[in-house]
Amino acid sequence: MSEIIRVAVSGAAGRVGQEVVRAVSRENGMELVGAVDVHNIGKDAGEVVGVAPLGVEIGNDLRQMLRETGAQVVVDFTSPRAVFDNARTAIEQGVHPVIGTTGMSTGERLELQELARQAGVGGLIAPNFAIGAVLMIRFAETAASYFPAVEIIELHHDQKLDAPSGTALKTAEVIAAKRGDHRPSMIEETIKLEGTRGGEFAQGIRVHSVRLPGLVAHQEVIFGGLGQTLTIRHDSLSRESYMPGVLLAVRRVIGSKELVYGLDNLMFEQA
Repeated sequence: MSEIIRVAVSGAAGRVGQEVVRAVSRENGMELVGAVDVHNIGKDAGEVVGVAPLGVEIGNDLRQMLRETGAQVVVDFTSPRAVFDNARTAIEQGVHPVIGTTGMSTGERLELQELARQAGVGGLIAPNFAIGAVLMIRFAETAASYFPAVEIIELHHDQKLDAPSGTALKTAEVIAAKRGDHRPSMIEETIKLEGTRGGEFAQGIRVHSVRLPGLVAHQEVIFGGLGQTLTIRHDSLSRESYMPGVLLAVRRVIGSKELVYGLDNLMFEQA
């Protein structure tokens, strides 16, 4: 019989954090042992997320919780302001971080990866945990070799704190790497309203961010070529869509010694 994985959730009272609490609590081979948040402190995590009491009280001190519970993995869905310190705390405690919070800078990510390497503690930083979103990025990487132009439109709910999304940036990164020294058209545009053409990532790859109530998480990657376009789109219709990826990550980071960027590193390695 395989060992039960002891899991803690940082941001347990948030929208995605609540889904993680529910998913872990009903998953065979996992046990929810800790929960932290800035809200609902002192309440049972199960009651907060609408399931039966789990005997896990929400606290507000991540370091203390990790020490007291013996958690092996901590899943973080907090805020761009808190995620770097949370991840550093986890690594320092020898706990594998699974990070879904976006908004960290490249410099912060690289610093965490080096800290994890020195500590011998593996984990995952993922812009998106939806399996379909990871496949969208992989398909876009393939298409990038065949089309001269591309733009990315990402659409999220109006409470998202960072723009563009981590998924859009990851998509732009892999497309730019695939295109190498691609030179975009140098046509001179007349911009009548600043920002209308989105933000240019590199090599003419433009990213547009939409924020509206009613949305969850959506992205289109639109390629253009001679007489044709190709649109690759993914839609997360609920935050449950992230849970298969989160659970896969929890299982795969145990025993790892490298903090990787992107769920694809675990998905396609497994395949």
